[in-house]
Amino acid sequence: MIKKATADQTAEIKDIFSICFPNEDTRYLDYFFKNVYQPENCYVNITDGKIVSTLIRNPHAVMFNDRVLQASMIMGVATLPEYQRKGHMQELMEVVLDACEHSELLTLIQSESPVIYEPFGFRTIYQRTDVRLERKDVKRITNFGCAYEPTPIDLLKVYSVFIRRFNGFYARDLEYFVNYKKEIIAEGGKIVAYYNGKDQIRGYAVMIPQGNELCVEEIVYLDSMSLMKLCNAALQERRVIHLHVSEAENLQKLFPEAKTKTYGSTMVRLNDAQLFSRLFNKRVTTVEEAFAISQRPLNMNEFA
Repeated sequence: MIKKATADQTAEIKDIFSICFPNEDTRYLDYFFKNVYQPENCYVNITDGKIVSTLIRNPHAVMFNDRVLQASMIMGVATLPEYQRKGHMQELMEVVLDACEHSELLTLIQSESPVIYEPFGFRTIYQRTDVRLERKDVKRITNFGCAYEPTPIDLLKVYSVFIRRFNGFYARDLEYFVNYKKEIIAEGGKIVAYYNGKDQIRGYAVMIPQGNELCVEEIVYLDSMSLMKLCNAALQERRVIHLHVSEAENLQKLFPEAKTKTYGSTMVRLNDAQLFSRLFNKRVTTVEEAFAISQRPLNMNEFA
């Protein structure tokens, strides 16, 4: 039986996450279920009197070609090990996607195994690049201007300027950055910002330790100086850092010796091609054709 979750099932769903995502930090799971999780956005498959599969559909607004599109991110896709490969998740996904088709133009999902979701109509639309940097790759400059406790309002200000170059991004607000800071702390990370001589924020980097290396999962910068300052700050944390940026951000000129790897990041399902065509006055039949009309490079870095 498939139904929406109720508040009294939260502990059971959290236990399923702990089993199915064993590498997830318990601090992050605590944060997620306290600040992000909402029972009304979670669908469950109940078999043998217990929840065996879960799927969360988080609604968001996506900016595309200067229009606000209704969308959602599918996440928390999990099935208890003893119930896997028995069709429970497929049944759950079909029910959820039917609901999506009646209420939103786009549905997003992130997966390291895209082949799993392609049969449901998802296609990899957004690519990211992992830029691996060591001390020798980055010109050494002082950390003057870097701050380790940027305010949510400052983060929102610089993000709003940076993101204008791109398309396909979530519309973030002040509450987003209030929660974002909590999320990064829960993951054992930090947000470092750079301010110029006039105390104006010019960029920030989200840094999460991964063993002996550092993952910079988001880096926002308004000029090359901001980028270099933040990279130097990151290299003080770990000997090797990985900048995860959009495929359109070509950092090869700044870091010509850096090793780079491009990978699929966000998959998208187009739920109503006819409505999309009417909105943008372009005839499209597939999600690939829909995103081909993008007026700017894509930036779809959200995970929830």
